[in-house]
Amino acid sequence: MKIVVSADTLLGIAAHLPGWVSALGHEVIVRGALDPAADAQWAPCSAAAASDVADGRADLGIICCTTGTGASIAANKVSGIRAALCTDAFTAAGARKWNDANVLCVSLRLTSEAVMKEMLDAWFSAQAEPSQAANVAYVNGLERPYG
Repeated sequence: MKIVVSADTLLGIAAHLPGWVSALGHEVIVRGALDPAADAQWAPCSAAAASDVADGRADLGIICCTTGTGASIAANKVSGIRAALCTDAFTAAGARKWNDANVLCVSLRLTSEAVMKEMLDAWFSAQAEPSQAANVAYVNGLERPYG
């Protein structure tokens, strides 16, 4: 799979994420502070990564900022994105299974290497449960254009 990874700073685990995702067998696209030519502010880099997923350039995204909150807010403004701010493997797996989340948002300040690796394993091994399709469709229907 193609995975876009974005961070607004190289704090904590940020610089290691692309390598960890690549080691799991995925092709990695980097945004934000991980790409020296990109805008590293949390809103633009989160939106850019979410757009990669929404537009099909990436299958899934992992978007980080200091708290993870700004990244999740910006990502969820992109049509077609279901971004989940997760703090552990159980929540990451649940976001994929029950919410068909396509973007994992993470706090760079709070997430340790061990917890992040557990979240990556859980995120990539979980799949959307068909029993939740109606809920996901309902959420997708809540999107509305600006104006």
